Amino acid sequence: MIRAGLVDEFRLLVSPIMLGGGHSHFPNGVRVPLQLLADRRFGNGVVFVRYRAEP
Repeated sequence: MIRAGLVDEFRLLVSPIMLGGGHSHFPNGVRVPLQLLADRRFGNGVVFVRYRAEP
């Protein structure tokens, strides 16, 4: 859906934990310009970010 340009908005919770390995949530080789719409920081270090995909 990301590769086809069908996603209008991304909402992510970023946790301040470093882990090795894992899987990417986004497809390789796809670049989507993003505009930050909102962010919120929580006391435990987690950050909520909301982005709009630019056409």
